Amino acid sequence: MKVKEIPVSLFHQAKLSWQSQRKLIANKKQVPVIVSLASIPSRLPIVHLTIRSILNQDVLPEKIVLWLHEDLKGRIPIPLQTLVGDLFSIKYTDYFSSHRKLVEPLKLYPNKIIVTCDDDMMYRKNWLSKIYQAHDDHPGQIVANQTRCISYAENGALLPYKAWKPNASGCKNPLLTLPIGAGGTLYPPDSMDKTVFNKELFLKLAPNADDLWFKVMGLLKGTKSIQAKNSGKEPIPIWGSQKVSLKKGNIGMDKNRTQWQALTDHFQLKFENLD
Repeated sequence: MKVKEIPVSLFHQAKLSWQSQRKLIANKKQVPVIVSLASIPSRLPIVHLTIRSILNQDVLPEKIVLWLHEDLKGRIPIPLQTLVGDLFSIKYTDYFSSHRKLVEPLKLYPNKIIVTCDDDMMYRKNWLSKIYQAHDDHPGQIVANQTRCISYAENGALLPYKAWKPNASGCKNPLLTLPIGAGGTLYPPDSMDKTVFNKELFLKLAPNADDLWFKVMGLLKGTKSIQAKNSGKEPIPIWGSQKVSLKKGNIGMDKNRTQWQALTDHFQLKFENLD
């Protein structure tokens, strides 16, 4: 987190913490989506702020589901536990990887729209209504508030992840549009290949890159991924949430590149880089 972002983060953290749950959800209409996210032990003390930011939307989802490892049963902090009710639930898995934020709700709600998000962000008040509107405008497509263009050199070699630039106007080769989970991504029903459930395979090929796994599963299904045109302001990082982060290894050590290469080699995917 940048130093200039800290006061903004602390202000929103305090504002969300002070509001009662009843006030957060009062007099709001629902949209037919399931919001799903996963968390880890180090973020249990702060993930209630993410949940509160989703409850604080100008529209409500049908459900919010948080996925935790089964080792955390009985260890839920009070600020998080008090939010559990008809709208918000906590469910448990026997594996740790962040893939569960989409893999598991696809099992439970195969005919529902799933919106995934991250556990270290506070989402703006119109975040859900905007991404749902983008879905209405582009039904059947995977819609993301943040995307990058997976990039190849002229000789066909995959470039480092840092060269995969954000492109709000869209990638020249639309097949290479990569949804980035932190901003929120909407998956319509039946948008993923059934291989998405193959835990052994995703833990082998992309153990730390759920975004890349889901991108390939969409490609195998023939589902287009697009950048939302009305995404609004970026979510606000929660202060103190980045002590443990996949981003450091995936970007700093270029593991996104190696995992994408592993996925495309395994599924024999070839792309023409038009950028």
